[in-house]
Amino acid sequence: MILTGPEITAAARDGRLAISPFEPGQVNPNSYNVRLGPTLLTYTTAVIDAHQPNPTATVEIGEDGYVLQPGELYLGHTLEQVGSDTFVPLLFGRSSVGRLGLFVEITAPIGDIGFHGQWTLMLSPIRPLRVYAGMKIGQIMFFVSTGDVDLYAGKYQAADGPQPSRYWRDAARVGAVAP
Repeated sequence: MILTGPEITAAARDGRLAISPFEPGQVNPNSYNVRLGPTLLTYTTAVIDAHQPNPTATVEIGEDGYVLQPGELYLGHTLEQVGSDTFVPLLFGRSSVGRLGLFVEITAPIGDIGFHGQWTLMLSPIRPLRVYAGMKIGQIMFFVSTGDVDLYAGKYQAADGPQPSRYWRDAARVGAVAP
């Protein structure tokens, strides 16, 4: 079951769902609009190594916005802190943003029950596109789960700002047990 807009509002008010800041005008019929935060990260090496931490550069989006370039992966973040110990969140780019040629969060839309923080957004433009901090960039839907719940306690918990991949932590564990 997916939460309707009125139920998202009720859950945010009674604490089953945390959205901060919560703006009633961002509630849709069955989702909540999230906005782009002011910080972007880009990887600075020609080759990204999945088994190593990778260096990044930070870009602050100014008042005049920032032009995203094709062929570059940008890591942005939601302005909102979002989390729930009750519902499963899924984040998708807004169709209006997709119609501008920006792919948002296409490989990892599902969040975990128990995650609380700002979502890192994978942003990939197909042509130069100026984006602005605070623009509505995505929508989060919330689903009811069934069965026992193990709350998320992973490597991105309490994320503040965009987070580079920490896949290398998983790879190190896998490498340690491989023959």
